[in-house]
Amino acid sequence: MSGTRANGDGPSTDGVPAEVPAEVPADGADAAPAPGTPADVPWQKLDRRTVLISSLLMGGIAFSGGVPTFVALVVPFGAARALGWVLGGAALFILGSAGLEYLRWRHTRYRIGPERAELHTGLLLVKRRSLRRERIRTVDLTAHPLLRVLGLVKVRIGTGEHSAGGADSILQINPVTRQEGDRLRRELLSRAAQQDDGENVDGRLATLDPRWIKYAPVSFAAPLLGLAAGGAVMQGSEWFGLQAKVIEWVGDLFEGAAVLWMILTLALVLLVAGVVGALGLFVEMWWGYRLDREPGGTLRVQRGLFTSRSISIEERRLRGVEVLEPLGIRLSGAARVDAVATGLAETETDQKTDRKTLVPAVPRPVADAVAARVLREPVSPTSAVRLRAHPVAARGRRLRWALGSVLTLVAVLLLLGVLLTQVLVWVAGAAAVLLLPVAALLAVDAYRSLGHGLTGAYLVVRSGSVRRATVALRRDGVIGFTVKQSVFQRRKGLVTVTATTAAGTGAYSAYDAGQAEGLEFAAEAVEGLLGPFLERDPDSTPQHA
Repeated sequence: MSGTRANGDGPSTDGVPAEVPAEVPADGADAAPAPGTPADVPWQKLDRRTVLISSLLMGGIAFSGGVPTFVALVVPFGAARALGWVLGGAALFILGSAGLEYLRWRHTRYRIGPERAELHTGLLLVKRRSLRRERIRTVDLTAHPLLRVLGLVKVRIGTGEHSAGGADSILQINPVTRQEGDRLRRELLSRAAQQDDGENVDGRLATLDPRWIKYAPVSFAAPLLGLAAGGAVMQGSEWFGLQAKVIEWVGDLFEGAAVLWMILTLALVLLVAGVVGALGLFVEMWWGYRLDREPGGTLRVQRGLFTSRSISIEERRLRGVEVLEPLGIRLSGAARVDAVATGLAETETDQKTDRKTLVPAVPRPVADAVAARVLREPVSPTSAVRLRAHPVAARGRRLRWALGSVLTLVAVLLLLGVLLTQVLVWVAGAAAVLLLPVAALLAVDAYRSLGHGLTGAYLVVRSGSVRRATVALRRDGVIGFTVKQSVFQRRKGLVTVTATTAAGTGAYSAYDAGQAEGLEFAAEAVEGLLGPFLERDPDSTPQHA
């Protein structure tokens, strides 16, 4: 077979697939080693219990799909025939899945050499992939309940590339024993002893406090989970042909009550369901949470009740921290801490996960204390500097955006009400009365949240209202500055200064800063980076870029 995909075997790239016209043995065991891997390094196989796990998972899927199918078939065909068809289909589904998983197990090999980590898999299309060990940035262990019962884990090895082929810069070894997963993590993230400068403080940085659960109900997860619960009830009743009866039952329950009272009651029920769901989600995600600094300079987060997670971040990849304060959590005096590091999001899907979260929602003093320990600073940069306020013109811009958005919505509702139904006119009036004050308050709060400053080795920027974020970014992690000024900003003397970096989201901005202050901030943050592009007045104040 030719045209086999290879990863990392080229002379200058890693994590980028390339076509290699070579014959590859089906099981990969006799394949030629990648450059830098001695031939005597043995190949390892996945744990054979992967076939059992696949069978159990597919059995659960077959059951969840078989029950509504049986209910749908029992009336036209009778219980016996419907049950026979469902059981026969489920058996074929489970056996077929188990057979495919057995073939995957037979034809998957991995090995860790002194310079490369290799994974060979595939039957018809054999993939030979390898990552250079010096480019490996994360080794994460996860285990859902079935894996935990059997003492197995999934090992995810990544280089942290953000390219379109980011998925090719990840090796997933699934499953191996817990002991083997820990061995791989320690071996791949091991660093020379000389990297420790004698001042490293290893050990526990944070551990779970059960009182933190009180912040779960005030997060945005609560209303979202409530809406999801309501949607699940309606969807499930539709599967069983009971949706009309559910709607009828709700109508009978509120017979004679005002429509507004019914809406408020249902909203309260959904909110209570969301609060319960948020509490359960917090327990599942953060049970057994602990944050440790391991010898050699690795931050390790371990957490999870049913699905255990072990996430490792090398400190040499750390460029700062981000303290997040969603509105409900901020009003409760709490905050969350995320890492700003390279190599945490290889694909767009990964960027939506919480792999970068170091601390869940905790009291703000605790968040600042943990951030300081993580950064090896006496005080967290996010609280050590008094941020410079932005000009009043920035407040006007936010008020116009907020009020303009609400008025646009009201105008659309009014137009539809005139054309379609009087009800929408009343809805437009209610939206104007309720949303305009809220929008104005959020706009003023967003303005008050704006700020930027410098402290020690860090630049700090803050913005946002519904989701306020304060970022402390190492100056030596900044690779450039982008200064943007729209026509409207130019009239008000404002600029948006964005620090670009290879870590985190890649860019962190000081929005609507004063023109002179913003340029001065960028020039002082990294000396020599923006200065040559600035024109100064006789008083040496930066004016233009």
